[in-house]
Parts: sequence; C-alpha cells; structure tokens
Amino acid sequence: MSGVLLPGVRASRVQTPRLTQNVLHPDDVVLADLAATGGDVVLFVHGNVSSSLFWQEPLLALAGTGRVRPIAVDLRGYGDTDPLPVDARRGVRDWADDVAALVEGLGLARVHLVGWSMGAAVVLQYLLDAPARVASVALVAPVSPYGFGGTAGPEGRRLAEDGAGSGGGAANPDFVAALAAGDTSDASPTSPRSILRAFYVAPGSLPLDPELEDVFVASMLTTRTGTDHYPGDSATSPAWPGVAPGAHGVLNTMAPTVLDLSGIVDLEVKPPLLWIRGDADAIVSDTSAFDLAYLGQLGAVPGWPGEAECPPQPMVAQTRAVLDRYAASGGAYRQVLLPGVGHSPHVERPQEFVVALLEHLDVPAEAPANLT
Repeated sequence: MSGVLLPGVRASRVQTPRLTQNVLHPDDVVLADLAATGGDVVLFVHGNVSSSLFWQEPLLALAGTGRVRPIAVDLRGYGDTDPLPVDARRGVRDWADDVAALVEGLGLARVHLVGWSMGAAVVLQYLLDAPARVASVALVAPVSPYGFGGTAGPEGRRLAEDGAGSGGGAANPDFVAALAAGDTSDASPTSPRSILRAFYVAPGSLPLDPELEDVFVASMLTTRTGTDHYPGDSATSPAWPGVAPGAHGVLNTMAPTVLDLSGIVDLEVKPPLLWIRGDADAIVSDTSAFDLAYLGQLGAVPGWPGEAECPPQPMVAQTRAVLDRYAASGGAYRQVLLPGVGHSPHVERPQEFVVALLEHLDVPAEAPANLT
C-alpha cells in the first residue's frame, strides 16, 4: 500500500476464520491491544467502488482526540482484504458476517459503527444481527434500507416481484471496463477519476490536493470486477427495463429481493443513530442519476412505462421513513444535512463531518481543526 497511506496511518492484516481482512489504523493504535486499552473503538466501513483509504482523514482526526480508537476495514472484494466471492442471495450478510468476525477476532465487546453508502447497509445488517455489540451507528450518505433500485414510495414497495430495475444489470459497462483496466485518466466520462469528480462529490468540491485525489482513484481501482464481485450477474425480466438481479456480486446484494433493513425499528435496544448527508448527492437521492427509473423519466433509458408504473425510487424519503419509525419506537436519530455536499461528506467537508461524528460519540470536538 506504499504511496497511498497518509502520514500517521498504517495497514495491518487481521486473520479471522472467514478471511484475512485489511485494516487501517493510526500509528498509535495497536490492533492486538484494542480489547485491553481504554477508550471506545470506532469502526469505519466504506462504500461501493472504494476502500478504507477514503477514511484516512477521519481516522487521523479521531485519533487526535485521544478519546477514541478508530479503525477502518476493507470489505471483501475491495482494498487488500481477501477477494472472496460475494453471495448476493444473502443480501449484504457476507460483509456483515465478515465485520462480525473482525470484531470478534479483535476481542471487542462493543463497537461504534460508521458506514458510508453501501457500507451503511452493512453496518445496519450487523446491527440487526448483533445489536448487543453496537454502541452507536453513523450512516453516511446511506443506501436506502430497501436497497438500490426497483422500489417506490417511502414504504419501499417493490415495483416487480423479480426486482426489475436493480442489480448487476444496472451497471454502466464502460465504467466496469475502466475499473478492470485500471484506468487512472480523466479522458472518458466513465473513467473512475471522472466518476469521482462528477458523482462521488458535488462538482468542484474535491480537496485541492491532487495527491489526495490520486489516493481516492487508487482506492476505487482496488475494486474487483466480474460475476462474483462488481457488478455481479443479472437476469432478464418481463418488466421494464428488462433486467433483474442475479445471485452473485455486489450490486445484487442491494436488490430489494434480498435487502430490507427496516427491521431495525423492531429492535428491543436501539443505539443512537447519526444520519449525515449532503443536499447535492447525485447517487443516493430521490432523483438519483444511477436509478434506472429516474433515468427513464429523463428519457435516458428507452421504454419507460411512466410514473404510475415505475416512479423513481425516493431513496432519501425511504431512509427518513425508517428512521422516523425507529425514533417513534423508542430509538433516537439525528440528521446532519450539509449544503452543497455530494455523496462523500467525509471527503468534501472533513472538518464538519468529524465535528458531527464527535458530537454523536459525545467526544469534545477540539482536535479536527487541521483538516483540509
């Protein structure tokens, strides 16, 4: 990982019964001592087409408080964690079970979880499976609790029984090819660097440091591609747009046929939740640029049958509805909305992100002043 780690961050490999996972941590955090030393552990889980490298600034900022011990894991198929195949028939449980194995392997009784985008689904699945181990949850630009594509209404009603409009068939093949080729240029609008600039962040809001942008592109390029990884396989469907989720790979884990995280509202013990997002997010949005139904409404995907039959997925409204029910049934959540911020609050406004996270963790926000 030479050349991609910021000063003060190191990588360690942690072997578990499921797989060997790559974990980033500040220099002064010793993974073998996590269970024995004082202070809460905060575990960061990245999103799709990325890795733990996106979390480096928050790792350093939280370490600077002296109050928490932050770590960030690479999910299977990303970064330097073993690239085991992803069984999408289990939703995001392959990753959630990997996280559980890591927590267990490090000897941690409880952990604070921070999940970005797809990673938010992973941490919510972990919360459902092991609520006693979760001290709190922060959701950063989270995917809807009902997955990505193929649903309507705040209740997450499925548009077609087979999940048409979601899954591996919804990926842009040119972007997949660019990932597989290791394209670091900005020559094409579908190169990872171009997608980073146009969609991961609000236009113009990347950090000014070009070397940091290179780190993010390198992180994206660690994504394994193919049937077992990104984007996964697909099936044909009689319903528009003619594609349904398959059984393998990343995008199929977020199909509404296999993912429904709304069960958090029924947990007996509900840890506090933070929901932090930008109001200019083009990926997770009620008008997402990656939702086939919304693209059909715009005329970009032919044959759209109309809003009555196939409305755009109200991703933000679905998250809000579930979190409101969570609060109404005895839990609590706080929303932090950052104006002019896209899909990556921790990248675009790292200082504001860290302050919000420290408030959520009930840690004095004195240390992050040096963030860009």
